[in-house]
Amino acid sequence: MIDLTDVHAGYGRIEVLRGVSLNVPRGTVTALLGPNGAGKSTLVKVLSGQLRATSGHVHLGGVHVNDAAPEELAHAGLCTIPEGRAIFPNLTVAENLRLMRGDPSVVYERFPKLRVRHKQLAGSMSGGEQQMLAFSRALITDPAVVVIDELSMGLAPVIVAELYEVVRELASGGVTMLIVEQFAETASSVADQVVVMAHGEIAADTDLASVYFGGTS
Repeated sequence: MIDLTDVHAGYGRIEVLRGVSLNVPRGTVTALLGPNGAGKSTLVKVLSGQLRATSGHVHLGGVHVNDAAPEELAHAGLCTIPEGRAIFPNLTVAENLRLMRGDPSVVYERFPKLRVRHKQLAGSMSGGEQQMLAFSRALITDPAVVVIDELSMGLAPVIVAELYEVVRELASGGVTMLIVEQFAETASSVADQVVVMAHGEIAADTDLASVYFGGTS
């Protein structure tokens, strides 16, 4: 479903991705691990159309999408949940969900806390509740592919476990998931494959069972 071949990308003269090749099969969960500065977020920007690859090929569902704009990729079924959550803090929970253009009952059923806080300004909620709201895009828009950057960053373990349970449910329903993480343990329970990045390159691509989860290198 996601297929990158020898992708290079960067900012001006600074090359960040140095020949990245990655395949994420349909309906599976891939955990993309690596330390800060490894190139993970840049890869997410390339996949979501926010940054163009300088060379190489990006395919989504078998379609070449190197030059596709973010809105075109969204219409094609790509849902991106960026690092930092990117919700509208000065709008209520209900207003944020309305902007996502879907049925909010699906979200309230999965995250009852958001139903309780539907009239509350999103920016006044806890970090975990804000991440639930950001993650609601993956529930409300019926996507084919979901890319999540730093899902567990700054969250309590109980919230992380709840969000990863949703990841598991979406994948079992046929949604393709790419989860960017710094910590292997948080993704190990749901990932079908683990890919490790370092210095803008794929350092390891292996089955989950053979990954050493004590670190990211």
